Amino acid sequence: MEASAYYQQFERNVYIILDALAVGLDLRTTALSTSIPLEVYVLCEVLNQGGAQFQLTTEGLDRLREFQTQYMQRESETEAIMRRLLEDKRAMMRTPEGRVLIKEMLIRRLEFFNEAARQVNVMRIQQSLGSPPQHRSGIGAALQK
Repeated sequence: MEASAYYQQFERNVYIILDALAVGLDLRTTALSTSIPLEVYVLCEVLNQGGAQFQLTTEGLDRLREFQTQYMQRESETEAIMRRLLEDKRAMMRTPEGRVLIKEMLIRRLEFFNEAARQVNVMRIQQSLGSPPQHRSGIGAALQK
């Protein structure tokens, strides 16, 4: 999928994840409970490089809710920043690993949210069909004590 398609689906993908959390989907036993807050943090850093002013004060999955609230307050401004960053082929930012293209950092975050929304949809379908949660089905049972 091209970056523009991920960009166009971004708001929808965030909504899918938040809606699943609102109806009680438990992500605590999945990698998403760790990766979503980290990806939100990196996304905010990327957007702040482009001129946005996201400030996160929460931890865990609440971070996504906080991000969405700030995003909706400045939706048109943030979308313009995203478009500009996606079109800029030379903008760089410093990371602990070195200098990277801001465009690539943004594309990776948009891809992540697309994939996370897909995973959450699969989990919701499994839940609606009465499938047992993974932590009770034997998958990962050796990890629990």
